[in-house]
Amino acid sequence: MTNTPGPGYVFKRFLLLAVLLFAAYLLLWPVTIEPRSWNAPRDRGYVGAYTVNHALQQLERISLPNSVGPEDIAIDAEGRPVFGVLSGDILRLEADGSFTTLTTTGGRPLGLEFDQQGGLWIADAYQGLMYWSPESGLELLVTQVDGVPVRYADDVDVAANGTVYFSDASTRFAADSLGTYAASLLDIMEHGGNGRLLAFEPDSGHTYTVQGGLHFANGVAVSHDQQWVMVVETGSYRILKIGIGERNNGEVITLMDNLPGFPDNINDAPDGLFWVGLVSPRNSMLDALSDYPLVRKMIQRLPAFMRPAAERYGHLIAIDSNGSVVRNLQDPEGGFGQITGAAANDTYIYVSSLHEDALARLKR
Repeated sequence: MTNTPGPGYVFKRFLLLAVLLFAAYLLLWPVTIEPRSWNAPRDRGYVGAYTVNHALQQLERISLPNSVGPEDIAIDAEGRPVFGVLSGDILRLEADGSFTTLTTTGGRPLGLEFDQQGGLWIADAYQGLMYWSPESGLELLVTQVDGVPVRYADDVDVAANGTVYFSDASTRFAADSLGTYAASLLDIMEHGGNGRLLAFEPDSGHTYTVQGGLHFANGVAVSHDQQWVMVVETGSYRILKIGIGERNNGEVITLMDNLPGFPDNINDAPDGLFWVGLVSPRNSMLDALSDYPLVRKMIQRLPAFMRPAAERYGHLIAIDSNGSVVRNLQDPEGGFGQITGAAANDTYIYVSSLHEDALARLKR
């Protein structure tokens, strides 16, 4: 008489096979990232200069026409905020509350900065470095530097001598094919030092790399004394100062580190401060696994909802030229969430966001 395996035995065999297949998937399935080992600083959380408050709950929302994501803001000579949105439009908020479309890049305009002539420099994540003025219209000026394509132009600032400094957030993960948010998540998960700070000299057309090896190079701001370029390293929770003067050329100093969130843009303000947006609190899983690249690679094989992602939290700080926090504005409920930065005129602080369908402002 033959013993036939019972239902319980068959189920156990099936379960074992499923577990083995899932383990093989987590270990072997191809993914686009090659994570590098690093040691994330211990997250001290919202203490000291970053103590939790609700100041940003006073923000006034100004709904946008037909698009989302006012990611960076530049203030024009008349004090009007200008910003790019996901549709590719660059909009200006008028005094009467209406919007004027200045131009459309055909890509995703992120960083914006006016020069002394009133022209607008644009870091377009899909296109590269662009320039717009009412007289010349829109021009695409830089698509590669040192033979490497600009795959994720992120932010831009202009020095007093006319040199344009801009960031290429990731040379590995192209924003135009992946989208800016998805590409940023991949680069931060990999932590491969794929970002760089770049420079363009308009008079000669010369371009060059100022600093490479950055972990998601994001916000860019020239110091008030014109001796440094500050660049935000989103993937390392810090802001660097890179020397551009005669005596400090190429010197790299950490201005701020171990921030409690992912820093994004940095913009100078009329009072001599710099506004920095923290787009999301840090992720405890990402920090804990910083020294375990294989596990991070396995996590990348999980469904998107199980992987680290930006949280909805409002956080904006103002710092001085020494990196000290002068203002700390928060909204833990994230009424206006995933804040990327701010720009100020004499009346308002205008606040930008990664995904919101509105521009926000706070009376000074």
